[in-house]
Amino acid sequence: MAYKDHWALTQWFRHYARELGPENLYIVSHGPDPQIAELCPGASVLTIPRDRLQGFDHWRGRMLNGFQQGLLEIYDWVIRTDADELICLDPSQWASFADLLAAQEAPAIFALGFNLFDFTDGGPHDADQPAFTTSRAAVFTGHYSKAWAVRRSIGFRRHGIQLRAARLADFPFAMPRGAYLAHLKFADEAALAAMTEVRQQVGNSNVPGLPGKAWQQAQKEAVDKIAKARALPLVPWEEAEDAAWSSLQSPIRDETNNVLRCQSLRFQVRTTLPDWFDDRQREHTDQEPHRPREEASS
Repeated sequence: MAYKDHWALTQWFRHYARELGPENLYIVSHGPDPQIAELCPGASVLTIPRDRLQGFDHWRGRMLNGFQQGLLEIYDWVIRTDADELICLDPSQWASFADLLAAQEAPAIFALGFNLFDFTDGGPHDADQPAFTTSRAAVFTGHYSKAWAVRRSIGFRRHGIQLRAARLADFPFAMPRGAYLAHLKFADEAALAAMTEVRQQVGNSNVPGLPGKAWQQAQKEAVDKIAKARALPLVPWEEAEDAAWSSLQSPIRDETNNVLRCQSLRFQVRTTLPDWFDDRQREHTDQEPHRPREEASS
């Protein structure tokens, strides 16, 4: 689901179109925006009205869960991410999304998440350039170690999965090694500035049920987050990845909301992405998107 975040949506479309085929991609446009179809040729775009923000978080979640459930009538698996989230697979472990999903026994899976930062100080970037070409600094985070794919009628909530109370205690927690969620919010300075203004307008519109303080004070939150990440000690990818993945293998089973989710741990190191992130994007830049069988949808 998207509103104006054109830089991130361009990254999203390029990434998933080459992996899944554009005909298997679905975008919910929150308000009319002809530019989405231009940026995402071949994807299906569903436009919904933008005349009510009250209770935004709640009705948005219910609507997307319903759409997700409907797609499972057609597809074996459904992948669901925000426009600024890319699920990236280590090519030494997984050849494709179809390869990873076929190997899963659990009906829902999580990915190890990180915030992506650009600390190159190289000035504005080409809007069409793949994100990992210039942005390589990463900070792992439990908050963005989210559920991202399901093969049964299971809704998403609070970055985890919504379950019946009777299933919560013994439902399998699956975070396949070598699957990562790259959160691009801080990866491009110009895109961040544009979306910070949008978030502050929404967050301060004085209607109930909106995103909280992070949107009301979006500019301050962004400046603080970047400064804190830059100040963190730098450690090798293998060390940071192993510590983060291991720390998140004991999830929260929230009995109040019947949600299975990762602990919202804040890891106090930063790392540098291995070359395969950039290589995998560059490998297909000048090729037609891959069109697999109907294993997955995003």
